[in-house]
Amino acid sequence: MDEPCILCDDTRATRDWKKPQAYTRTMASPLGQSSFGHGMKAADRPSRGTGRAIASDLTKSRPKPQLKKVLPEVWKLVKPRRLLLGGSFLLMIINRASGLVLPASTRYLIDNVMGKHQLYVLPWIVGTVAVATLVQGITSFTLTQILSKEGQRLIAELRMKVQAHIGRLPVAFYDENRTGTLVARIMTDVEGVRNLIGTGVIDFFGGLLTALFAFGYLIKLSVQMTLVTFVILVIFGLILQKAFKTIRPIFRERAKINSEVTGRLTESLGGVRVVKGYHAEENEANVFAAGANRLLQNVISSLTAQSLMSLASTAVLGIVGALIMYLGAHQVVAGHLTTGGYVTYVMFLAFMIAPIAQLVAIGTQLTEAVAGLDRTNEILSERAEDNEPARTEVLGPIHGDVAFQNVTFAYETDKPVLHGISFQSTPGTVTALVGSSGSGKSTIISLICAFHTATSGKVLVDGLDLATIRLSSYREQLGVVLQETFLFDGTIRENILFSRPNATEEQLMEACRIARVDEFAERFPEQYETIVGERGVKLSGGQRQRISIARAILADPRILILDEATSSLDSESEAMIQNGLSYLMQGRTTFVIAHRLSTIRRADQILVVEQGEIVERGTHESLYELHGRYYDLYTRQHGLETNLFLAPGEGDKLIEDDVTAKA
Repeated sequence: MDEPCILCDDTRATRDWKKPQAYTRTMASPLGQSSFGHGMKAADRPSRGTGRAIASDLTKSRPKPQLKKVLPEVWKLVKPRRLLLGGSFLLMIINRASGLVLPASTRYLIDNVMGKHQLYVLPWIVGTVAVATLVQGITSFTLTQILSKEGQRLIAELRMKVQAHIGRLPVAFYDENRTGTLVARIMTDVEGVRNLIGTGVIDFFGGLLTALFAFGYLIKLSVQMTLVTFVILVIFGLILQKAFKTIRPIFRERAKINSEVTGRLTESLGGVRVVKGYHAEENEANVFAAGANRLLQNVISSLTAQSLMSLASTAVLGIVGALIMYLGAHQVVAGHLTTGGYVTYVMFLAFMIAPIAQLVAIGTQLTEAVAGLDRTNEILSERAEDNEPARTEVLGPIHGDVAFQNVTFAYETDKPVLHGISFQSTPGTVTALVGSSGSGKSTIISLICAFHTATSGKVLVDGLDLATIRLSSYREQLGVVLQETFLFDGTIRENILFSRPNATEEQLMEACRIARVDEFAERFPEQYETIVGERGVKLSGGQRQRISIARAILADPRILILDEATSSLDSESEAMIQNGLSYLMQGRTTFVIAHRLSTIRRADQILVVEQGEIVERGTHESLYELHGRYYDLYTRQHGLETNLFLAPGEGDKLIEDDVTAKA
């Protein structure tokens, strides 16, 4: 007897060969109206729209970072460390003041000891200089220890914060950005930010403070020479300001290029078997070389700018030095300044100009830090998928009733891939999705997993709109076995426990037994402590898939997704694991995507999807009797697989090509 067809008027399978109907797609807009939630404020409605449109492409050019706009973010970093930084600035004042004792003592050494032979002053001068030098050394050591370590802590905190935030972003964000780009944001961009807290900012303000101390003393010694020097330095400062404003975008562009090159390199290394299989090593080397050259040109541009600034600072030093020699000689001869006073003036002038000259290097570091902080904030400003205003429902244990109500979805605006999808899957039932490649099966699964949100219509879980549910409370009750099995470079045990780290040894072993992991794991010398390699490269495809299935079994989900879960298994392994999957499916709402149609004959409901629509639905028997698209797929595949030259499952690709050609 045929099983009843969900959402059908009778127990027979239905054929939906109607043309796509017109539909209304709701976009996420403050002015838009939704087909649901009319009583909600626009900002509080569930986010609808194309999955890719809501995510930022980090490779696109953005306006150059402005210091005044980044300052609030700098304060966020400084605020929790304000006491530590306050103490550091106090130490810095002591450090810089003690550093000026030596040049200040020179005047008395020359005028009093050497000029007037007052030797009794010498011990006081030497003692004062010795104590000041000791204080300067101790404070320098303390500042370096405190600020360097705090800078490294800041880097670690920011990296953890950015990584955690990226992990909470929607799948659409990952669709728009390369893995290497995201790795660069986490590891590279954060690196320079330490200068905003560490020694960079202290050197910057310390240099300014030293210059101010020295400037005050220089005014006391000679107003004329100091004013001339001041005018020249002001002009130099204006030039520096313009230079830093120009160089800042270069650093941002460098980070962008670096992330792109890193991204391509990551892809190339990850796909090394494909690269070698097509003998594409030279091509990949050329692609990387082109990226490396772009990076080189950017670095050369910044080095040119820095060299010009260094040239300007050297020229300023030369001009100021020449003027001081000329004016100083005249003042000494005229009796307005002693020889000791002149030597002291020159030394203090060096203490004032040297920090200003160092501002070229320090300013470059801070400029790079500002650019890195700007790029870091670009990531942190992305809205996490659970932070949508409409996501307020927190799920308890669910029954697993899943329903689609007239769901339409588009990855890109005006290019829908699903049209008016409606079906219901009750708890404890198995729903299979079949159809040619690109028909929309995986997109339906993606919506069930809440990787994307429906453009229009609703996806309901136990009667609640999935767009209003806190995803953390939903996904902990979801188990997924994808076609592309992903394993971490750890042990077999670690990879299985990934879904449930607090599972007991008995629960782990039971999952391994059901998924038949024990049959190969216990043959290894290290057994469950065997390292699987990056992406499980040390295991066969079937072994990786069994680990993935054991991971899902251990999670004990209420809703189970099997995306061609047995595609990597040979016939013998598949037969063994089907019993484990049957055990896992009991009492759970299960969704299966399978090209090998013989594996879904016992499904409670089969949905045939073509061109984004459900064209047939029913059980295997009812659909087979219908002699429609499912019948065509099944009979063709069965006939191909009985061919002695084709192994089970090899007919899948041929059928897909044939169906696609007909469509």
